[in-house]
Amino acid sequence: MRNKVNSLLKRGLKVVGDGMLLNIIQSELRHEISNPRFLVVETGKLGGFELDWDSPGNRDVVLRRRFDSGEEVVVSALLQQEPIDDDADDIAFPRGAVAKVCISKPSLRSVLQFDCRVLETGRGSSDFEIERAFYLRSLCSSSPNGGDFFSTLDPRLQDALKQYLTSKGISEGLTNYILCHLNKKEQEQYVNWLRKLESTVSHSLKQ
Repeated sequence: MRNKVNSLLKRGLKVVGDGMLLNIIQSELRHEISNPRFLVVETGKLGGFELDWDSPGNRDVVLRRRFDSGEEVVVSALLQQEPIDDDADDIAFPRGAVAKVCISKPSLRSVLQFDCRVLETGRGSSDFEIERAFYLRSLCSSSPNGGDFFSTLDPRLQDALKQYLTSKGISEGLTNYILCHLNKKEQEQYVNWLRKLESTVSHSLKQ
């Protein structure tokens, strides 16, 4: 959304003296409303997860899954800052996502945290990559108990940890859901921002 905002403001500032800013905003708003780009994309599935946090004014989303054993998996995800190459024709979403996957067990105080990247591999398909892994002292702690141990592991053990996360519900259905939900959320926030900007500029022109 930041790139869209910057582009719109640059266009507006060039002609604001001519009173054309409102027309530019309204044109952009009509374009966004008439081109809902995520209507026919793979929306994904939550699986065993529940939506735990999803404030309209925030960029992130938190998903939670509880097992009968008392084990808990919490996923916190938000969009990456940098957009994906616009020339890529085989993708539906302009941004990938980053996610923290935290796994806690009732018999242990420490928490296993995986820092992951969620990426679209093609239209209707996605995957995740583990970038780092830490032990946390508790679910409320933000400081790792030691450094990243994932990068030091043998590739076979790294693959085994990815399969472990998949067994806990970090499936393609969930990564599709994360990408679709967060990208749609960003577009909705951009449209709401345009509406507020349109109202502000329109009001100022009447004074």
